[in-house]
Amino acid sequence: MAIPEPKPGLVLRYDYLWTHEAAAGQDQGKDRPACLVAATDALVRPRHVVVLPITHTPPSGDAIGIEIPLRVRQAIGLDDAPSWVIVSEHNIDEWPNGGLSPAPGRQGAFSYGFIPPGLFAQIRASFLELAKQMKSGAVRR
Repeated sequence: MAIPEPKPGLVLRYDYLWTHEAAAGQDQGKDRPACLVAATDALVRPRHVVVLPITHTPPSGDAIGIEIPLRVRQAIGLDDAPSWVIVSEHNIDEWPNGGLSPAPGRQGAFSYGFIPPGLFAQIRASFLELAKQMKSGAVRR
């Protein structure tokens, strides 16, 4: 299985660890779709990525998310259930890493595809604004 190049907007299958899980002492999360929002330069070793979780659970409390439209979910192969990219927390991990797993129904592929540029720009801007305000929880893996 070929590991994809870590490009912003890539939706991959990843063992995402929520901040509340890490705070409780867990070191593994649940395989789920996740959106790669940033990656260090390919020449930097170790290379790191910033990953945002994608969930069916609508954001509540302090969580902030951006809903993925049905047409986008269908185009990249996610299920039809409403889904949100949570921009108020993230994982920072080395690339490649052991948290990657094959996407369901895509033998040999770790990724689903890319979030369209317009939607990704909204996701990225929201994430960066929260990070700038220090309102984005991080789990370094």
